[in-house]
Amino acid sequence: MADTDKYMAATITRRVDHAEDLFTIWLRPEEGLAFKPGQYVAFGLHDHEQKVLERAFSIVSCPAEEQLEFYIERVQTGALSPRLYDLGIGDAVLMRKKAKGIFALDTVSGHTKHYLICTVTGVAPYVSMIRTLLREEAAGHPFGGTLVLMQGAATSHEFAYAREIEAAAKQVSWLTYIPTISRPWEDLEWKGERGRVDDLVRKYSDQLGLAPEETTGYLCGNPGMIVNARGILKRRGFGDKAIKEETYWAPGEGEVEY
Repeated sequence: MADTDKYMAATITRRVDHAEDLFTIWLRPEEGLAFKPGQYVAFGLHDHEQKVLERAFSIVSCPAEEQLEFYIERVQTGALSPRLYDLGIGDAVLMRKKAKGIFALDTVSGHTKHYLICTVTGVAPYVSMIRTLLREEAAGHPFGGTLVLMQGAATSHEFAYAREIEAAAKQVSWLTYIPTISRPWEDLEWKGERGRVDDLVRKYSDQLGLAPEETTGYLCGNPGMIVNARGILKRRGFGDKAIKEETYWAPGEGEVEY
């Protein structure tokens, strides 16, 4: 049985399927969960030995929202995500009572520019950050910096939050969104950027003036992308303290093309 000091039940209240193996669920935990934009929380289900099979998921929603939103990829060979994929409204998971993580906007260095780089579901913490900044701006506290969000995927069907981010980018001057696909021959209607996201890191760093002296880089999602993009940022002059990372699985485990 789950340790009630560590876990609480969280019920699925809504679900949207975006593409094959990509879906969003909204959870209502039985207790409130305090978190900061960019953090994650672990949740899962009992396994056959009645132990909790869990994984950490970045939170899409901002702290002001009543329910917790998660963008999840079903990994066919995974132990947990296929079971989560089979759940529906009214089903419940076991959720940790504490959110964790230090993947947050840099407020220490004095940098005013933030280069947010991700693959597919790695957009989750960035959406939380953007929603929070928009609420703060609506409350009379404008954001004084710049966000450049670049998201990579195989095809555009994996950009589940593109419309929301594009609408935000039209609403405020401090947000730029650059989605890019690596398999354009499977997405003939696509008119945007093409190429793997890490192959474009230097291009947009130079083009948009994201100099290391005033920019913090953020990497979230596929571990292969993170390794490559980290090296590119370092060659661009970014120091270790100016690069934040959130890896979604161990290298070699469940990797997919992005």
